[in-house]
Amino acid sequence: MLQTPAERLQQELTRVFQAAAHQGYVADPQEIAAQFQHYTPDIIVEWLRPYVTERRQQRIAQVLEGRTYTVIPVVEGLANTGNISAVMRSAEALGYQGVGIIKGNVQKYKTSERTSQGADKWLDVWTWPTATEAVPALKAAGYRIVAMTLEKAAPIDTFDFTVPTALVFGNEVEGVSQELLAQADDRCVIPIVGFTQSFNISVAAAIALYHAQCDRLARQGRHGDLSPEWKATLQAVFYLRSVQKAGVLLWERLQREAGL
Repeated sequence: MLQTPAERLQQELTRVFQAAAHQGYVADPQEIAAQFQHYTPDIIVEWLRPYVTERRQQRIAQVLEGRTYTVIPVVEGLANTGNISAVMRSAEALGYQGVGIIKGNVQKYKTSERTSQGADKWLDVWTWPTATEAVPALKAAGYRIVAMTLEKAAPIDTFDFTVPTALVFGNEVEGVSQELLAQADDRCVIPIVGFTQSFNISVAAAIALYHAQCDRLARQGRHGDLSPEWKATLQAVFYLRSVQKAGVLLWERLQREAGL
């Protein structure tokens, strides 16, 4: 895993308190976020529950049951913001919680709200400058690196996706870089039976991720496999993402609890 549950929650708390500081409600977002290290995700959920509709609460619970970090899509060097956003949208819709982005020669990236439909709001997104930084981090977290490529690759239906896997998709012109291919554990291809030589990157990602979901269901009867600790953490993260001015509300509640 690229983050611990505690690190993920602290990251999200820092974000909401930074937003509150930007709005002029708090002075030191880092210090306030640090104070919440003593509070469990369940307490954060309890404090925010009155501001989350019953329908959203039920949807969050349903989504958590289908979430996984076991397989994560990683995109490398994509220049087209629409393609990055489309991959995120497919990943989120199919229950994948994490997405990796290797910038490569693209020094800046941004997502397209029109294409992503806000999917990035619910995802954990990790970025690295190059494959040199990304691959060791992914392998240290327990992932095998499987590069989607047309050359010297095994068909996607020969892979077991219950095994922790970082599925790497290359850019629109050159595909996965030679740098990454040299460090990959395996190569994978979606078989093509027509005259077309390859799929668009966003289409390839959607097909591959759907196949991986089906493979996981066939092998183990479920796709979602979050631990109780991760479910509790992401429930708190999703509540923080669902409530406007969550940082302000939590800061006010913290002061009341302290009798201030």
